[in-house]
Amino acid sequence: QVQLVESGGGLVQAGDSLRLSCVSSERTSSNYAMGWFRQAPGKEREFVTTISRRGGGTEYAESVKGRFTVSRDNAKNTMYLQMNSLKPEDTAVYYCARSRTVYTTTLRSDYDYWGQGTQVTVSS
Repeated sequence: QVQLVESGGGLVQAGDSLRLSCVSSERTSSNYAMGWFRQAPGKEREFVTTISRRGGGTEYAESVKGRFTVSRDNAKNTMYLQMNSLKPEDTAVYYCARSRTVYTTTLRSDYDYWGQGTQVTVSS
């Protein structure tokens, strides 16, 4: 059973930066695309970004494009999300997930393993 553990969330002010990490318990995660999703209170979980298995391909939601950067270090079984210029509307629980594909995918249904989430709160 693959376990994904996120870390790095916290309370920051608008304009600040945060870096989230997601560590996989299985080295096999390096064979799959991975992604970040987020869920704000009262809203559905939404796609944030995805990265291909070797990191050569990425996709971003329009709302975070130019501010967030996803990366991965397969030698460390770790994926990162660098979040800059944070806004109050970025406040959410952020989840990392592993897909069933090698290429990037924005579809929630393509992801079969999920972390427990890490809270990001951005104050104005």
